[in-house]
Amino acid sequence: MITLTAAGMVNALGNNLDEIAGNLQANIAPGLERDRDGWLQHGECWVGRVTGNLPDVPPEMAQYNSRNNRLLLAALAQIRPQVDDAITRYGNERVAVVLGTSTSGLDEGDRMVSGTHAGKPPAAYRYGQQELGDPSRFLSDYLQLFGPALTISTACSSSARAIITGKRLIESGMVDAAIVGGADTLSRMPINGFNSLESLSNVRCKPFSAERNGITIGEAGALILLTKQPGKVQLLGVGESSDAWHMSAPHPEGVGAIRAIEMALGEAKLRPQDIGYINMHGTATRLNDEIEAKVVNQLFGESVPCSSTKHLTGHTLGAAGACEAVLCYLLLSRGLPLPAQDFTDAHQDLTLAPCGLLGAPQPFTKPIMLSNSFAFGGNNTSLIFGVSHD
Repeated sequence: MITLTAAGMVNALGNNLDEIAGNLQANIAPGLERDRDGWLQHGECWVGRVTGNLPDVPPEMAQYNSRNNRLLLAALAQIRPQVDDAITRYGNERVAVVLGTSTSGLDEGDRMVSGTHAGKPPAAYRYGQQELGDPSRFLSDYLQLFGPALTISTACSSSARAIITGKRLIESGMVDAAIVGGADTLSRMPINGFNSLESLSNVRCKPFSAERNGITIGEAGALILLTKQPGKVQLLGVGESSDAWHMSAPHPEGVGAIRAIEMALGEAKLRPQDIGYINMHGTATRLNDEIEAKVVNQLFGESVPCSSTKHLTGHTLGAAGACEAVLCYLLLSRGLPLPAQDFTDAHQDLTLAPCGLLGAPQPFTKPIMLSNSFAFGGNNTSLIFGVSHD
C-alpha cells in the first residue's frame, strides 16, 4: 500500500499545515483578497496569494530562481526531515520527483518581456525558468537526486496526475519513494485568459451557489512524500480519464468524470457508500458545478458529505490536485471536522442535482475520502485516501 509519509503546503489558507488547519476550521483565508497588484488588465477580480516570506533559491542555482520554485522550497522545508530520511534509506537514485504545474516561471517571462519593452530587462532572467520541466528539474538538482524527474502539465489535474504517476513508479519497482505535488504562481496570462473565457469571478468565488459566476485564481505549493513505509494516511485508489469532448467545457453528462471515479473505487475495492467525504472540484463556474453535482448525485446520491474548498484557497490550477490531497491528508491525520460549503454571502443553487453539500462542519464518520480534479480538455482524475488500521 502507498502511504502519504509526509506533506507540506503553502497557499491562501496559510504558510504551514498548522496555520492551514486552523484557518480551514475557522473558514478564514488570510491570502484571499481583492486584486491590488493589477493582475487583471481590465476590471476587478480576487486572487489567493501566499502571504508569507518564501525561502531563497541558492545563488549557485540562480537559473532556477522563480517564485514557482520558491513556493516548492517553502513546501519542501516542512517535510525535509522525512525526505532526507528517504534519500538516506533508499539512495538518491531511488527517489523520484513528479510535479504538476501550468505556469512554472511564466510570471518571470512576462516581467522580462515587459521590462525589455520598457528598456529595463531583468538581469537575472533565464528562459529555462518558464519551461514546464523546470520545477522537477530544480527540485531534483536541489536535493541531488538521480531518479526519475518529470513535470506533468494537464491544466487543473496536473498535480493529481503527478500523485498518480508517483504511485505507479513505486509500484513498478522503479523507485522506492516519490516526492509528488505541484506549484503554480499568480500570473497575468492565466488570470486574463480565464477572464477572456468569461470564467473569472469579479468577487470571491462561490462554488455551488446560485450567484456563482466564475473562478478565483490562487497560487500554492504542495508536496507529498509517497513511500511504502507504514503510516496513518494511505492512497487507496486512483482513477483518470479523458472526455475528449471540448477544449474548456466538461462533457454534459460527465462521462469522463464518472469513469475516473469508478476507476478509483475499483482500484480501492470500495463501493460508493464506503466513501466518507468528497472533496469536490467545485470551481464555481456555471458548467463545472452543474456537471459535478450531476455526477455525484448519479454515483453517490445525497448520502455522502461533500464540499469544495476553493472559496478558501482559490483555484490553484496545476497545484490544485495536490493542494486538495494535502487538505484530505490534514483532515484524516488530525481528525478535523469536514469543511462546510460556505453560503454566508450567497444562496445555494437549488436547481443543481442534489448531493451531500455540507451546510455546516461536521465530524467524519468514515475515514475514507475522495478528491476530484477535472481539467480543461476533459482531463479527469480521482484520488481516494484512507486511514490505516494496522
